[in-house]
Amino acid sequence: MELDQIIKNYHLDFIGDRSINIECLSSIENPKPNSIVLVTRKYFDQNLNLDNLVVLTSIEYKENINCDNIMISDNPQLTFAKLSANFAHKSKLCSHPANFISPSSGITMGQNVVIEENVLLGNNVFIDHNVVIHKNCIIGNNVIIGSGSIIGAEGFGNVKDDLGKWVHIHHNGKVIIGNDVSIGSNCCIDRGTLDDTIINDGVIIDNLVHIAHNVNIGEYTAIAAKTGIAGSCIIGKRNMIGGMVGIVDHIKTANDVIISATSTVNKDIIEPGTYTGIMPISNHTNWKRIALWITKLDKIAKFLNLKRL
Repeated sequence: MELDQIIKNYHLDFIGDRSINIECLSSIENPKPNSIVLVTRKYFDQNLNLDNLVVLTSIEYKENINCDNIMISDNPQLTFAKLSANFAHKSKLCSHPANFISPSSGITMGQNVVIEENVLLGNNVFIDHNVVIHKNCIIGNNVIIGSGSIIGAEGFGNVKDDLGKWVHIHHNGKVIIGNDVSIGSNCCIDRGTLDDTIINDGVIIDNLVHIAHNVNIGEYTAIAAKTGIAGSCIIGKRNMIGGMVGIVDHIKTANDVIISATSTVNKDIIEPGTYTGIMPISNHTNWKRIALWITKLDKIAKFLNLKRL
């Protein structure tokens, strides 16, 4: 799209060269030439390479950004969401995927499998009944995908407009699955927003697991049933995640971490070990107060014991 047309369509202020032809949207972590990137406050402390880019930001952050081309919006996240619709790629279904698979590849499929365009399948892949693999996904060698699972669905990214209505962010990343991966039945692995969701080699996933957009699962990690991992989490190598675990967005875990069943993970885990986080539900204000005291109980007990001595 022509940058000048984007500026006019979305009523944006602009500093720089309006003649640039915009080829895509990209993330600040993996910027692409002739693309628009969204820059918010959390990126200001990073050494950003903004050459050949157009930055979308708000007026209050303009002075913090060293870039030749800056688009200014009252609500840059909402503008970015609206722009994503212009770069969304429509899917084309392959009604009979078996027709384009070589018998020598060792790929086996059940009934009612749907594979969209530009999907790459490795050797010795088993795809069970009613699986859907969406556009552009990459599946490695020796992969098992259980019945009813969906690979590469749209992620759950949305922004509210001024009236409180949700505007969907279209996801143009893909899912990349490494070698020797096992995925259970009725799992959903969402495609990345701009970059990719990655399931690395040797990962095993139980039934009914949801992995959101832009998540990266480290090698040889095991994930038990009913676990949900929110967007942009980075899970270390050889993690063992118990059943019904919830991991909130943008969490990082170290290698060799064990997370007990039904735990909620709401902060980074930076060292190997076994972790448990279980509390009864309550009013959020009360919950924060109780959680604060629980973290101090060990120190209080030691203090009281010293006083007795």
